[in-house]
Amino acid sequence: MIGIFDSGVGGLSVVKEIFKELSDCQIIYFGDTARLPYGTKGADFVRRYSVKITEWLLAKGAKIIVVACHTSSAWATDLLKKEFKRVPIFEMISPGAKEAILTTRNKKIGIIGTPGTIKSGAWEKKLLALEPNLKIYSKPCPLFVPLVEEGWIDGEIIKEIVKKYLKEFKNREVDTLILACTHYPMLEKAIRKEIGEKIRIVNPAKSLAKELKLFLKNNPAFVESSAVGKHQFFFSDQPYNLKKISKFCLNQEIKPIIRDPF
Repeated sequence: MIGIFDSGVGGLSVVKEIFKELSDCQIIYFGDTARLPYGTKGADFVRRYSVKITEWLLAKGAKIIVVACHTSSAWATDLLKKEFKRVPIFEMISPGAKEAILTTRNKKIGIIGTPGTIKSGAWEKKLLALEPNLKIYSKPCPLFVPLVEEGWIDGEIIKEIVKKYLKEFKNREVDTLILACTHYPMLEKAIRKEIGEKIRIVNPAKSLAKELKLFLKNNPAFVESSAVGKHQFFFSDQPYNLKKISKFCLNQEIKPIIRDPF
């Protein structure tokens, strides 16, 4: 069983990509809707709850952990790998950064994410370790998460907010834009309209799903433990607009299990 966690419903965009690559695997999902958004919380808070959620998912039977939340990926990955040495832990930044390096043509990359993710500098650090000659432009977009949680993914309000956040990337000749938050792929249509067709968009969830698929291919012992079963979707508080968002991400309604174990 694959355990996946996020601060809310945004991680369903990661589940979407994992289902595309691994349709025969069972997942258990935890969205910490009682404490979202993580992107405006402090690093210690994010680390503490990332550990708690990982412990809980493992106790529920997960054998692999996917840190779908970019802020948790940025602040908590090192700690999680230290605390849970025998557990395969996948995060969003490494596979997404590799994909961005392969995608860019002029070595000018833009990153949009939550304030916490951008403040951490984790994306820049990973990208520059792979390619020191990059020019990186980062922009926090704090309103995107609550808008998606409200189920607002199109319309005039979205158009104006996206325009205000992203206009600077055009002037900097960025040719690749990383969506460094699980919620942002749900706004990809509006983002694409604003930045145009020339700028390529990198959705790290797609890169992570491919990396996870390769891991299972090379580690067959984990395949049996992740075999298909009934998927479970837990949330620490009632998720708002889950019906709309789950249909958008998974093309189906999901039955949430409301439980705050903390």
